[in-house]
Amino acid sequence: MPSSPRLIIVATFFTALVLFFSGCDVARQARQVSNLAKCDFRIASVDHVNLAGVELQYIKSVSDLGFADVARVLAGFASPVFPLSLQLNLDVRNPNAAEAGLNRLEWILFIDDIQMTSGIVDKPFTVPPMTTAKIPVDVGLDLKQVLNGKSATAMLNFCMNLAGAGNTPTRFKIKLKPTVIIAGTAITFPGFINVNTTYTSK
Repeated sequence: MPSSPRLIIVATFFTALVLFFSGCDVARQARQVSNLAKCDFRIASVDHVNLAGVELQYIKSVSDLGFADVARVLAGFASPVFPLSLQLNLDVRNPNAAEAGLNRLEWILFIDDIQMTSGIVDKPFTVPPMTTAKIPVDVGLDLKQVLNGKSATAMLNFCMNLAGAGNTPTRFKIKLKPTVIIAGTAITFPGFINVNTTYTSK
């Protein structure tokens, strides 16, 4: 399937950078960026769902929790902050004949169309040509703040639903804004890339 019109505009913008910048190394950097704009993104899986220090990845119901885990969750709920952490794994598919790359990735996470939290992956990465690479996004948030007014059981069930999503986390959506550095200048993608559980070009 062809890429969306917005991604075509972005790809054209960064292709123009290749023509603008001179020098072998700078041209290579600009070419990586142009290729990145043509890549496809999707949410591949969710791992390490942890609520108040309790790992929920393989827990399917409250009855599966041991006494110590239940006590830890209740203590977390009683504290000012009820911490939830997880790892969201993104697949980046590079259809180009050359590598694609970026230096930094801003993200905003949504679950059931509710904005949960945001952050930055502050390290460079490249995607070899004609391959798919994974980007792990570490997410941490205060579940009390996000699900204000919900009971401890409701929050726990919410987290177990996330953990049970496996390789098809349909409740998730993430928005991405890559930044690249060309000739010492940071250049950020115009607008956000909306990523669900299927590739953006489909």
